[in-house]
Amino acid sequence: QVQLVESGGGLVQAGGSLRLSCAASGSGFSIFAMAWYRQAPGKQRELVATISSGFSTNYADSVKGRFTISRDNGKNTVYLQMNSLKPEDTAVYYCHTRRGGMDTWGKGTLVTVSS
Repeated sequence: QVQLVESGGGLVQAGGSLRLSCAASGSGFSIFAMAWYRQAPGKQRELVATISSGFSTNYADSVKGRFTISRDNGKNTVYLQMNSLKPEDTAVYYCHTRRGGMDTWGKGTLVTVSS
């Protein structure tokens, strides 16, 4: 069973940048889509970005042009580069994948953007 471990969160000022990483255990990483979600305090978890096995990407409208999702199959890792951060980007960011109909989530990494 795959396990996902996020890292890279922290406190940053508005306008700053952070890069999140998600390391996946096990084999078969390259053939599965990966995604980043986030959950702000008091709000539902929302999809931020996805990347397919063929490197196709999709983004939530709220992050288009500011965030970039990428993957390194040699390192079993997916990244989220976040630029021009805003206070409304403050949330716990989760890595996600789905294999055989089963969803797997990491424990999340907290991103706090101060104004």
